Amino acid sequence: MTDLIAKAAMDRRLLQIISPVVEDMGFEVVRVRYMGGNTPTVQIMADKPDGGIEVEDCAQISTAISAILDVEDPIDGEYMLEVSSPGIDRPLTRLKDFDTWDGYEAKLETHEMIDGQKRFKGQLRGTEDGEVLIEIPQGLIGLQFDWIADAKLVLTDELVAESLRARKAAGHGAQGEFDESAFDEIETDDDSSEDH
Repeated sequence: MTDLIAKAAMDRRLLQIISPVVEDMGFEVVRVRYMGGNTPTVQIMADKPDGGIEVEDCAQISTAISAILDVEDPIDGEYMLEVSSPGIDRPLTRLKDFDTWDGYEAKLETHEMIDGQKRFKGQLRGTEDGEVLIEIPQGLIGLQFDWIADAKLVLTDELVAESLRARKAAGHGAQGEFDESAFDEIETDDDSSEDH
């Protein structure tokens, strides 16, 4: 069941190390990806169980994960650590995600061909007996969760509107809005711009 959260062996090793720490902080790991290269990168997506993770939360998670990774030391040498929210067009990595986002458009890809195709795009219709239900142009189909190699929400106007509604309901305001009163007035020296 953790294949979508942590696909490769290193991803699963990292998940095993960080998951208890993240869960103790009241968050859930949505996805872990280790990418090699000159400076390897560890990408962690986390969220609150009911959604709505904030930048400050990501910073706290990053600090806690850094500490445990320093102790466990699963990666040779230096690496970059990135902790983020799943975003609006989030990956769907847990069976419960398909129930949470029931009614929204998603793209799913399976490991093997199913009725001549591996990619499915349509409206999520929840889950039933371990199957993900998705309504595609040919009709409603059920895919075993274990068959799914990749899944994510499709960025639609409806999804963006729902995300903004959820942020407002949580008291965070719409994305892009800020409280101008929190900023000090900037004083400028008009003399420097005048021609003499």
